[in-house]
This record gives sequence, structure tokens and C-alpha cells, in this order.
Amino acid sequence: MSVNLFTFVGLYSQGLTTLDHVLNKGAELAKSKGVSEADMLEWRLVDDMNPLRFQARSVINFTRSWPSRVAGLDIPADIASDLDLAGLKAAIAEAKAHLASLGAAQFDGRDEVPLTVNLGQMEATLPAGQWLAGFATTNFYFHLSMAYAILRQRGADLGKRDLFAGGL
Repeated sequence: MSVNLFTFVGLYSQGLTTLDHVLNKGAELAKSKGVSEADMLEWRLVDDMNPLRFQARSVINFTRSWPSRVAGLDIPADIASDLDLAGLKAAIAEAKAHLASLGAAQFDGRDEVPLTVNLGQMEATLPAGQWLAGFATTNFYFHLSMAYAILRQRGADLGKRDLFAGGL
């Protein structure tokens, strides 16, 4: 099955808008409760899950690395793991600029190009389209949903529209 891989660029850009919006709502909640932004970024859905900072970082890194990988470009380095809220928001803006620099032609004919990726415990080779449409996008939405869920669970004024429309 052929997928228009370039459409994921727009999808990821919208997801970054959503992440920015969700983080804004979280910052509003934290401020109203007298909680520092640093403490907010350490909030977790449950004790054995990664905190909000990790979830946001994962979303940003996925939007930068996977389209680049699929387009056959150099993969940008991951953002720092200790960014504060302002740093995360700057990284979101940089990731959106990176996505905006990509063009449809860079993805043409790349659906079936085999990509071998090391996932830590294993290395797998799949067609680029499968990696992007299946693995990368599933993980992207997982981490975006976890950021939303962490803040929603803490009481942020968020609803389904905020997750899928970025608060538009």
C-alpha cells in the first residue's frame, strides 16, 4: 500500500501546535495552584510512567527525526532532556520550522525504501512508509496523548477538542 508520506509533515506540525496549546493550559493550571513550571514538567499520570517533560520531548523528537529519516536526510539530534517550559516551547517552534523546510518531492517514491532502525533492544528493517505510518505516528500520538492525559488528570481545562484541534 502506498501512502503519501508528505502528509505526515502537516499532521506532525498540527500535533506540535496541539502540544504547545496543552503545555500552555498546563502552565495556567500550575500557576493557579502555585506550582512551579519545573514541578509541573515532572507530573506523571502514574508513578511508573515518564513525566510530562519526557512526553513533550518525545513528541518533539519524533516530529523532527522520523520525517527526516524517511526523506533520507540527516536526523536532527534529540533535544536536551532537561529543558524547562520555555526551552520546550522553543524546541516546538524549531521543530515546526524544520517541518516547514521539508518539501513533498523529498518524500516521493520513498514508501518502499527499506530503513533499518535500532530501537535499543532490537534492530528492524521495514519500508519507510510502514515506519512512518505505523511505528512513528503511533508513538507520536501516544506521547501527545500522555501529555494531554497528565495535565487533564491534574485538572487542566482540556477537552477532546484541545487534543485534536490544538485549541482552535
